[in-house]
Amino acid sequence: MKLIVGLGNPGEKYRGTRHNVGFDVLDLLARRATVGFDTAPVEAVQAKWRRPDEVVLLVKPLTFMNLSGGAVAGLLRFYKIEVPDLLVISDDTNLPLGRLRARATGSEGGHNGLRSVAESLGTIEYSRLRVGVGRGDMRRDLADHVLARFAPDELPGIEAAIARAADAAETWISEGLAKMMNMYNRADEESSS
Repeated sequence: MKLIVGLGNPGEKYRGTRHNVGFDVLDLLARRATVGFDTAPVEAVQAKWRRPDEVVLLVKPLTFMNLSGGAVAGLLRFYKIEVPDLLVISDDTNLPLGRLRARATGSEGGHNGLRSVAESLGTIEYSRLRVGVGRGDMRRDLADHVLARFAPDELPGIEAAIARAADAAETWISEGLAKMMNMYNRADEESSS
């Protein structure tokens, strides 16, 4: 069994915001797999994607971004899933809009959701896929930026990035992290995929 967690904030107020890109990727994966979200054994919603060779859990924590780690760790314990079978998808303000970056380890880069996951797991060594949402105006408060919706001219770029992130997650499921990093960490990914 594999676990893919998209980070975001629950509720209509946060739908379509930069911070909810992880949720958006999970929603697309669920649509592709034709599965729906239901309650999980922790504070989250989950969809069980039954593939020919294994089950993949698609999960959106309902704990709000800064407390996401509790839901992630709880699901790993409940389903007896090992950390190498976990992929966390989040937004990243340090990446240009639409750019993807996959990593096997590393710091949270100032992302409170990833910090919560690392603290709850007791390790920074877990697979993560970051989706660039841009930094915006440096004079603007970062919290205001990530809780804002995308501008109309940004929508095509972020929609394409969400689709590429879903493709990357499918690559991770079937071919592993190294292949996903190889295919999706390129600077020219926008024009080549």
